[in-house]
Amino acid sequence: MSLLRQPILLLARSEAVKKLVSTMPVSSGIVTSYVPGEGTEAAVEATARLVDDGLTVTLDYLGEDTLDAAQADATVAAYLDVLQALSSRGLARNAEVSVKLSAIGQALPDGGHKIALDNARTICRAARNAGTTVTLDMEDHTTTDSTLQILAELRRDFPETGAVLQAYLHRTEDDCRRLAHEGSRVRLCKGAYNEPESVAFQDKLDVDKSYVRCMKVLLQGDGYPMLATHDPRMIAIGRSIASDTGRARGSYEFQMLYGIRPEEQKRLAGEGESMRVYIPYGLEWYGYLMRRLAERPQNLSFFVKSLISKK
Repeated sequence: MSLLRQPILLLARSEAVKKLVSTMPVSSGIVTSYVPGEGTEAAVEATARLVDDGLTVTLDYLGEDTLDAAQADATVAAYLDVLQALSSRGLARNAEVSVKLSAIGQALPDGGHKIALDNARTICRAARNAGTTVTLDMEDHTTTDSTLQILAELRRDFPETGAVLQAYLHRTEDDCRRLAHEGSRVRLCKGAYNEPESVAFQDKLDVDKSYVRCMKVLLQGDGYPMLATHDPRMIAIGRSIASDTGRARGSYEFQMLYGIRPEEQKRLAGEGESMRVYIPYGLEWYGYLMRRLAERPQNLSFFVKSLISKK
């Protein structure tokens, strides 16, 4: 099944296949399983459903590596729109937004750092006015220092701004120590980019060990850890560390992707854990969907059978 992953990822570039996927009944079901839609209304409706189930949400308007200033501006506008909608629906208390800096100008060749900082400030201000917060997503390792610098600058005026750290990077345990202070919200994930051995652990076991070490640092610190994982072992270890360190429920949270282990999300929430769901939406849903399909063999099989039956 792993042999199919690369071809599926290559299909992510095809507009023709995108049209086919979005119109086929079977694959349309797969689409909505992972991405609620392209616009604000669909994202907010999905948020409302999850909040009704006792979950909290973070919304990501899909897009990254933007090299067009107009597109960066459009992304900022999309965030302002969804924040207004969340506020109008009374959902802002239970829903924040996640922002990739490369989607709002960080990758622009002329003054990208400042453009991204200014755009992030605009989003942070709108989030505060709506009654919620922003978390800065982390991307590949070449942007880590720039992202943490922008985080530090934003936190001067918006100390509630959340950070993301990736456990597969060698540096992350030290970054956790620096960010595990009072008032600091930090999402810990394993990491999803193809990084070189010089900066990242390559073996899954080494990544898992790093994740546990980083969890310990964050849970023993004074900040607010956000443990992003679908791995049952990591969840169990995180809960154990939280208990051992005297962490009260509500002083940390777990996070999972929309459509991944939804029953486990509800179970954790039902047991009193704070459980946040990461909802991606927007026009760039296709590449995101194909990456999710490539990660899950059972969905790959379902998808390929759908394509065959369509011919």
